[in-house]
Amino acid sequence: MMVTTFKRIGAARLIPLAILSASVAALGFAYAAEIGFGYEPCQLCLYQRIPFAITGILALVALSGPMEGVRGGRTQTIVIALCGLVYLVSSAIAVYHVGVEQHWWASAVCGGVSPNSLTFEQMQQSLMHGEPKACDTVDWQLFGISMASYNVAYSILLAIGCFASTKLLRTAP
Repeated sequence: MMVTTFKRIGAARLIPLAILSASVAALGFAYAAEIGFGYEPCQLCLYQRIPFAITGILALVALSGPMEGVRGGRTQTIVIALCGLVYLVSSAIAVYHVGVEQHWWASAVCGGVSPNSLTFEQMQQSLMHGEPKACDTVDWQLFGISMASYNVAYSILLAIGCFASTKLLRTAP
């Protein structure tokens, strides 16, 4: 039954659906943490969402291609390989964020300004509008591991899955 379903729908559809599902799951988790549980994202957290939005869009592009049975078309193969590259970029952003959280390096994005260098008017403005969340603050951990650290592993696994899938699409009968 499973093999019949796989052949009927084909890898050219299942792989982009898996990519779309993985991207929606990551974005859903991030928005649930923010909206549902009140965790404020820092700037790097927001940047980490962008690759998942991009891969979701790319997966939709791959799904819009013609149905070709089990064998994927060249367009699907290229789009899935691009998803793999985007997931590698996602893991690089997440590694950078983990480094900021662990104070291995300072963030150019979340560096902030020293209160001593602000004028009184600038300080008033920052108090009225609120300061953005610091990137080295970890709000949530599971087993002592931050969301950014989980994103490193998740993105690398997704990249490996995408690259393996391109090989499957090229060699499928």
